[in-house]
Amino acid sequence: MPTTRRTTLAALAALPLTAAAASRAAARPRPAHHRTLFIAGDSTAAQKYADAAPETGWGTALPFFLGERVRVANHAVNGRSSKSFLDEGRLDTVLAAIRPGDLLLVQFAHNDEKSADPTRYTEPWSTYQRYLRLYLDGARARGARPVLATPVERRRFDADGNALPTHGDYPAAMRALAKEEGVALLDIQALSLALWQRLGVEETKVYFNWTATEQDNTHSNPPGAIALARLVARELLRARVLPARDVRRTGDEIDELSDTWQSRLTWLPGTTPA
Repeated sequence: MPTTRRTTLAALAALPLTAAAASRAAARPRPAHHRTLFIAGDSTAAQKYADAAPETGWGTALPFFLGERVRVANHAVNGRSSKSFLDEGRLDTVLAAIRPGDLLLVQFAHNDEKSADPTRYTEPWSTYQRYLRLYLDGARARGARPVLATPVERRRFDADGNALPTHGDYPAAMRALAKEEGVALLDIQALSLALWQRLGVEETKVYFNWTATEQDNTHSNPPGAIALARLVARELLRARVLPARDVRRTGDEIDELSDTWQSRLTWLPGTTPA
């Protein structure tokens, strides 16, 4: 090849990508080891501020059950519903960052149920499903895979010690939507309810944010976050959202993990926003 032609090709190779080329490069799927799992959800999944400790969302513990090929971007926020999360522009933030091959895990219902608050309330079989579809459509439009997760169950028992469901029709509405849309479903509501039933009235207190000053039957503490994150990881494997090589330690006992893993759970600095 003539020297002049070699020099010209080298110069062209050194030029910045054109806008079209850059766009094509950005649209290519990330390598598997760069896959990110985004979480859109409420306080049961969220990363907490230091003044909320020991309250811990399961999204904080989830990375401990995933391999290095999968990163977790936890966008869950206290007090949000499928409606308010979207209305506040938080879904737009997620979709601006998401890339082909990534995952969008969506868990809402706790605050969708608040019928007295029009900024958050959705009706299970109409507006709840409609808002959830916007998450599914947004992820798909960007080449990412949406995943639905039914809400974590609260700690509630009847007089006979039976764990009670507390989410009304919301889990059923999400299951129906997942089937209709052909989306993977992680049935955390059913699995957490079964776990609370197995543990019983007293032992479940060890997994919730029960302290000397607070008896919180909705939010988990570090052992609870680990237990719930394990359920999520197992479901990601069962539903074939992630391959076995990307899910780890789901068979370890909570007691074996709590002492060492609790010390690795971190809280955000500052004060919890309203």
